[in-house]
Amino acid sequence: MTMKSREIQLNRRPVGAPVTEDFATVEQAVPPPGPGEVQVRNLWMAVDPAMRGRMSDAKSYVPPFALDAAMEGPAIGEVIASNDPAFAPGDLVFSRLGWREAFNAPGTALQHRDRQALPPQAYLCFAGMTGLTAYAGLIRIAELQPGDTVFVSAASGAVGSIACQIARNMGCKVIGSAGGPDKTAFLRDALKVDAAIDYKAEPNLTKALAREVKAIGASGIDVYFDNVGGDHLQAALSLANDFARFAICGMISQYNVTDAPTVPRNLTMLMTKRIRMQGYIALDHMDLEAEMLERMTAWNQAGQMASAETVYDGIDKALDAFWGLFSGANIGRTMVRLG
Repeated sequence: MTMKSREIQLNRRPVGAPVTEDFATVEQAVPPPGPGEVQVRNLWMAVDPAMRGRMSDAKSYVPPFALDAAMEGPAIGEVIASNDPAFAPGDLVFSRLGWREAFNAPGTALQHRDRQALPPQAYLCFAGMTGLTAYAGLIRIAELQPGDTVFVSAASGAVGSIACQIARNMGCKVIGSAGGPDKTAFLRDALKVDAAIDYKAEPNLTKALAREVKAIGASGIDVYFDNVGGDHLQAALSLANDFARFAICGMISQYNVTDAPTVPRNLTMLMTKRIRMQGYIALDHMDLEAEMLERMTAWNQAGQMASAETVYDGIDKALDAFWGLFSGANIGRTMVRLG
């Protein structure tokens, strides 16, 4: 039986901030799965700031989205029908075929997930690629050690909120930065960080970070987990201890700029403080996935890993969810409930 599925397509490549006219909602027919194919109804999809990069036709670590075709993104779905013996109706599966309600795909495009261990949406949050991004950045790139003082920018966001909790669970002091009193309250009350900075209320972020470092009894920061770039990176350089380690996960402050990017004015501190700064992509660290999933599940079962989520309902709200990433409207992982 053929079913209907709505999907979000990219119609044209944005210049600067994306606008509604860059996209279209299209209804597609999904026929019964062919040989070796599996039919999936998506239950949840997630949106990420990194998706903005794939909307541009620029060389990157992943190909750009095709025009007039459904975009892609992480999703959790349920198998409806299967012509692959490895999958059966009712199975919970992860794919990168979000931005659509249903689809047919070969079994190689799907990964089983345990419905009993965690709620389905957790596999898009702390137990998914978002969790791996935070875990790899702290554990492998920054070589996190108990007792470190850790500064996390965009700490109320999807990756940042998980990075704060990993660092806390590893016995570190954590300073988080977020925009607005609601978000800083979330950092203090839900994530239990040692200090929270409302960067929107601070005329000088470097002075604010220095104040909080002193307040928690630290001499400086040992690890910086960067999601923002710009003035946050500049402040981290100023307050870094000698031999600090910087994991550069993202620079959302620069994604929609059309003029020259903002560059820290104190980059010479990389040399004088012997700071190690490394950018990374989570896909290069898939060998850590099983380890990450085991530790995240254990922390969650012990009440030490919260799933911070902002949820939108329906494919029609997918673009609203995406806009929210850049307007600062969301806390934690931004997801769309489709099922």
